[in-house]
Amino acid sequence: MTTNNESSEFSTEFWTATAGDLSQKREQIATPKFGDADQAAAKIVIDPSEKHQDWLGQGAAITDSAASLIWGVLNKDQRDSLLHELFDPTQGGFSTVRVPLGSCDFSSQDYYTYDDVPFGEHDFKLEKFSVGEGKPGAPDATKDLKYIVPVLQEILKINPAVKIIASPWSAPAWMKNTGHLTFGGHLRFGEFTGNGYGKAHTFDAVYARYFVRYIEAYQKLGIPIYGVTIQNEPSNAAHWPAMIWTPSQIAEFGYEYLRPALNSTFPATKIYFLDDSFHALDQPITNNVTPVQASAFDGLAVHTYTGPYPYLFNANRAFPNWQVIMTERRCMMEETPEDAAHIMFGIIANWLVRNGLNMINLWNIALDERGLPNAADSTGRRGVVTIDHTTGKVQRNLEYYMLRNFGQDVPVGSIVIGSSNYTPDGFTGGLGSVAFLAPDGSISAHLYNPTGQSLKAAVTINGYAVNWQNVTVPAWGTVTLHKANHAVNESKVPADDHFKLNPTPANTDDVAPGRK
Repeated sequence: MTTNNESSEFSTEFWTATAGDLSQKREQIATPKFGDADQAAAKIVIDPSEKHQDWLGQGAAITDSAASLIWGVLNKDQRDSLLHELFDPTQGGFSTVRVPLGSCDFSSQDYYTYDDVPFGEHDFKLEKFSVGEGKPGAPDATKDLKYIVPVLQEILKINPAVKIIASPWSAPAWMKNTGHLTFGGHLRFGEFTGNGYGKAHTFDAVYARYFVRYIEAYQKLGIPIYGVTIQNEPSNAAHWPAMIWTPSQIAEFGYEYLRPALNSTFPATKIYFLDDSFHALDQPITNNVTPVQASAFDGLAVHTYTGPYPYLFNANRAFPNWQVIMTERRCMMEETPEDAAHIMFGIIANWLVRNGLNMINLWNIALDERGLPNAADSTGRRGVVTIDHTTGKVQRNLEYYMLRNFGQDVPVGSIVIGSSNYTPDGFTGGLGSVAFLAPDGSISAHLYNPTGQSLKAAVTINGYAVNWQNVTVPAWGTVTLHKANHAVNESKVPADDHFKLNPTPANTDDVAPGRK
C-alpha cells in the first residue's frame, strides 16, 4: 500500500510510468512530494467540478484467431493465468470485448455465417440457424463453439460484468445481392422472401431476426450481448467477409427493422451506428440520420484508422444522448515507438477520451509471433499480447499498457473530468492529460508526453490545497496516478517471456488512403 505524505487529501496514492520504447512498463514510481511547481513543469490542474461523459471500460476483440490461440495453444494453467491477468478487476481490469457476429478476416476456420444455405435458396424461418455444433471447446466443435464461446465463458467466470459488443462482417450469402460473403455486396433491401408482401417478409426483416437469434443463442450459452453494430466497416468492400451499407441504409434498417425486433425480445441491447473510421463521417450525420431514426440507436461506433479525427464532431454533437465507443484499431507489428505511442496514448487514450469517447476496444487481443492465424492475408499485425504458437509463452505489447492504464486505475462507471492539456491533437505540442472521478470519490489521471524528450509536469487538484506534485513523464510515454481514501489496485505486470518474433510482412491491400 502506498501512503502519501501529510499534505495530501488522500490516504493512498499509486503512480506508474510507461515509456514509449517500453524501457519502463507501468513501473511504480515514488509518490511525488508536495511543494511548489518546478519552473520548467507544465501545470496540470485536475478539476472534478468539470464533468463530462461516463467511462464504460476498455478491452479488445476475441476473434476466432485470438480465441484459437487462447483455447487451442495455451494449456489450462497458461490460459487461466493470462485471462485473469487481463480481465480480473484486481489485475489488468479489462472490462469490454468485441466479437465478430460470424466470420471475419482473422479466423482459423473457413468463413461461415450462422445460416449458410446455397445462393438461390431461402431460409425465411432461419430453420438452419446455428452458432455451431458440438460441446463448446471440444476438438470437434464448429463455428463459434470451437474457440470463441469457451473463451468468453472463461472470461465471464472471471468478470461477469464484461460488456460484449458484437459486429457482423457479412450477412449470409443468400441474403446478399452478390451471393458471396466476400468483396462487399449489399443486403437484398426490400426484396421479398417467404410468403407475403408485408415488411415481415422482406430480407431486411429476416436479417433483423438473424441478430435476435444470435443474441438468444449466446444467452443460452451464458453470454449476454451488451450491444451490436449493424455492419463492420460498411464502406469497405474487402476481400474477406464484407458488406456495403450507406449511412442512410444503416439508419433506416436500425429504425425500421432491428430496433423493433430487439424491442420485442432484448430491449436493453444497445445498437451503435456506423462502426467505421472517421473518413465515413465527412459530412454532418444529420444529412443521413433523422432525429426519429437516431432514437433507435444508443451511440456511435468508430474505428481509428483514418482521420481527420475532428470529423468526430460531425456526429457526436448532433445527438448528445449517444455514447461514443471505439470498436477497432489494429495493433501493428511494424510501427516505431513514436508512431505507436501517438496512436495509442495520444489519439485514442488522450484526444478521443477528452472529446467524448466512452469505451475503447482494440482489435485482436492476441496473435502469434507471426501475426497469425489469419484467413485473408491481412498480415503485418500484432495482438495486444503476442503468444508463441508452439510454447504458449506471452509477450505484452505497447497497446497492452495503454489498456491497462485504464483497467487498473480507472474504475468502470467513472466520469471524465476536466484537466489541463497542452496537445491539440494527441501527437503534437506539449503534455496531454485526461482525468477521471470514480463513484467512490477516487481520482485518477493519465499524463501523456507526445515528444521524444522527457517532460516535467506539476499536478494539482482544484478544490484542494494548492500544492503541486512534480513528476517526469518519459518520452512518448505516460505517467498514471490514482488517488483514493482506500486500498487501490497495485498489482504488477508480469515479466514477459522470451521468444523470437517472426512477423510476416504487412500487406497493404486492405489499407485505405491515409491509413497507418
